[in-house]
Amino acid sequence: MTTSKHFTWMHIGAGSFHRAHQAWYLHRLLVQGDRRWSIALGNIRDDANQLLDILAAQKGEYALETVTPAGERSYEKITSIRKIIPWDEPLSALVGQGADEETRVISFTVTEGGYYLDTHFRLDQSNADLQADLKGGARTIYGTIARILQTRRSQDTGGVTLLSCDNVRHNGERFRDGLTEFLTLRGERDLLAWFKTNTTTPNTMVDRITPRPAADIAGRVKEKLGMDDRAPVMGESFIQWVVEDNFIAGRPALENVGVEMVGSVVPYEEAKIRILNASHSCIAWAGTLIGQSYIHESTGTDDIRRMAHDYVTQDVIPSLMPSPLDLAQYRDVVLDRFSNPYIRDTNQRVAADGFSKIPGMITPTLIECYRRGQQPKATAVLPALFFIFMRRWHDGELPYDYQDGILDAAATHAMFKSADPVALYARDAKLFGPLASDKDFEKLLRETITRLDAWVLAKAPRVTAQ
Repeated sequence: MTTSKHFTWMHIGAGSFHRAHQAWYLHRLLVQGDRRWSIALGNIRDDANQLLDILAAQKGEYALETVTPAGERSYEKITSIRKIIPWDEPLSALVGQGADEETRVISFTVTEGGYYLDTHFRLDQSNADLQADLKGGARTIYGTIARILQTRRSQDTGGVTLLSCDNVRHNGERFRDGLTEFLTLRGERDLLAWFKTNTTTPNTMVDRITPRPAADIAGRVKEKLGMDDRAPVMGESFIQWVVEDNFIAGRPALENVGVEMVGSVVPYEEAKIRILNASHSCIAWAGTLIGQSYIHESTGTDDIRRMAHDYVTQDVIPSLMPSPLDLAQYRDVVLDRFSNPYIRDTNQRVAADGFSKIPGMITPTLIECYRRGQQPKATAVLPALFFIFMRRWHDGELPYDYQDGILDAAATHAMFKSADPVALYARDAKLFGPLASDKDFEKLLRETITRLDAWVLAKAPRVTAQ
């Protein structure tokens, strides 16, 4: 890390979060005068081509607007993305950059569904994209990274750190296990051996609420920075990044810009995933059901805030103790952040990917409560809300398009058409693991759904619960 040579940090996933989070940290290094690292940005799918074209025209530069809970806005031109990788169907440009000797870190933000894991953390081989990649394709992170690593191996360009930057628990370990299984299924024994000795996959915890940019942000950016920016991003003022310090081929001096480089991220990620992420989804599902559009609006609704507060206080905090963090204080900070009226984060954005969030963020707390001999009444509210939310989806009555990377639409519609949808839902092992065969859990879930149906009807009487 002390050499003057220039290195590339390649990021896969051209969404707002990367540009408001990791790119911001590397930009701060540039501002400090450390110019050894810059970002090359690309995408696996073709759904970000317009954004990539805009960023290419802007030479990778864009504005970041941040806003505090008190409404104080700040503006900064982000300059750490120095190369935009054009998308092509075989991903030749992405693979070429990933295999380049100067590329020493490859990070990615694929979210929960992008790991294609079941509740036993094995690859869900029924997924069509994963099936295609097992036959040599590059539609998923596994097929794409396999293609990059094969090229690095053949060109002898050395080891590389593969860095997950999303909300999946133990994300580095999950990715490593997933890619190991993927290469094993493909019979890639030589590449698997190379992967095991020439890469590291640190665990990380990332945090910054990054809503879709408001329609009027471009005008504010023009006024404050003089930029005609067609790709601005916005985020809350709060930011955190905790990274396991395990980089095989060097890394930026991230500790100089506030990144917490640690031996283990487990206490941080458990608190963040269970307290922040799960509560966020709880608020989004509940708010949607009573006709609300924004997270701050729903967090400010007493009943909904109480659901999230009780879930954390009664079930999560006992599950995470002992902890080096003040979990009650963390809970309060999180709820205050969600209450920020200036972020205008949508329930639609946060409500997405529930079929991955239930097993990843919520079921562990359910299981641990039962292990302690406690009935998880407060936690059961979350999957109950999701059931009612998806029933609304089934009936075509959601006010927006629901997005979920692993949604099996046909199976979900069939569940709600069955004689007892709650039974099928409660017995879904992909969602609830060992609790899927637990009659007490099914009874609790049924009672909670009935109670919340009445709550929804009382709060939004014009919407008839089924």
